[in-house]
Amino acid sequence: MPEVAQMPDVSNVDLQSLATDVVKLAMKAGASDAEAVVREGDEFSVNVRMGQVETLKESGSRAIGLRVFVGKQSASASTSDLTADGIRQLVEGAMALAKVTEEDPFIGLPETEEFGAIADDLYLYFDDVYSLPGPERIEWARRCEAAAMAADTRITNSDGGSFDAATGGKVLANSRGFLGSYRSSYAGVSAAPLAVDTNGQMQRDGWWSSARRMANLDSPEAVGAEAARRTIRRLGAKRVSTQRVPIVFSPEVARSLIGTVFDAASGDAIWRHASYLAGKLGEAIGAATITIVDDSTMLLPTGVGGFGSTPFDGEGLPSRRTVLVEGGVLRNYMLNTYAARKLGMKSTHNASRGLAGAPGIGCGNLYLEPGTQTPEEIIGGVKAGLYVTSLMGFGTNIVTGDYSRGAAGLWIEDGQLTHAVEEITIAGHLGEMLTNVTAIGNDLVFRGSVASPTLRIDGMTIAGA
Repeated sequence: MPEVAQMPDVSNVDLQSLATDVVKLAMKAGASDAEAVVREGDEFSVNVRMGQVETLKESGSRAIGLRVFVGKQSASASTSDLTADGIRQLVEGAMALAKVTEEDPFIGLPETEEFGAIADDLYLYFDDVYSLPGPERIEWARRCEAAAMAADTRITNSDGGSFDAATGGKVLANSRGFLGSYRSSYAGVSAAPLAVDTNGQMQRDGWWSSARRMANLDSPEAVGAEAARRTIRRLGAKRVSTQRVPIVFSPEVARSLIGTVFDAASGDAIWRHASYLAGKLGEAIGAATITIVDDSTMLLPTGVGGFGSTPFDGEGLPSRRTVLVEGGVLRNYMLNTYAARKLGMKSTHNASRGLAGAPGIGCGNLYLEPGTQTPEEIIGGVKAGLYVTSLMGFGTNIVTGDYSRGAAGLWIEDGQLTHAVEEITIAGHLGEMLTNVTAIGNDLVFRGSVASPTLRIDGMTIAGA
């Protein structure tokens, strides 16, 4: 094995230089190709319960991951030891692992001409997430919880109010000349109150606001009040009988269904024949009103980058917008370079990358395009059905398409929300569920990288009393 060249102490070296130097060291050590990713970040998190600080965390981190190729063999390693000795061990370890792995004809970096990053400013980073002094951050958490506690006398306890802030940076470099970097920021506030009904039954719910900058966060009082409203409406919950009825998914739970469609269309699941969508490219898989888009380049209405926006993907390919489902027709599988090669296709620039391991497949800003009806109009059109506000468990099988989740929500009677419902299961098949989407709301709001408006799906089964 060629000797690894000496690496200077990098404690004060900028991250771009660190990434490119590590790639060079790997090439000198005998790699035919190499890729390095450096991440740094700091975060603050406080949780206040019943007015008292319960947990307080402030931390920073810096680490590097290296992926090397020796012909058609590949391996990766990572370390947070950025001293010269730590870098040397990183390179030697990755090279040693690569030489004992099996060859794979599909591995390798993308072609040189494919690399790039979008030039537009995506507005991902804002200094103001740390603009509040430490005591004021704690006070935000305290104010959020206090607003929830004060909203109703039936709220007697709390799982806490929280405030979080974080910033981070990423650099990606490889031996084919790509070097890209970006910084991002995040802030969030939340509350999770508990209420007790006249029978002594306790219910819990919560609410949150998250943003890339403080200026776009909802006030602690507004978040606390909404958390209280959602908790109170769960009081008096009961089971309903087993039946087939329309199900209306609130945006907070509908987004998990959209995420499941992405997972089923992921190239890794497709080439393994482990998805019910395998072989269905170009076919109708849902109602004609369904269009699902993945866009890593979008700006939110507030003028900042979406939670899934990045200038390039996990392999250094420029971010882009891809239509996953259009008018109910499956238009694309979601691919990184490896899955694309396995399927004889081209990457959709959806590679996701941690520090260690090969790139996976992840979404950018994934969303269902909104319709024209308000949530109230959708609910008003249901004679008897369920408005789902929370889901439990992981009962979705993308191989078969079977869907079964524990659920809670509110019963709809003659177009009105009547009483809370719990301890039930909703079930169906993803193919039938997407085909039976009969209404899509106009209330698309991004609270994370995956978003959906309100959805009505007919003919699902409730397993209850």
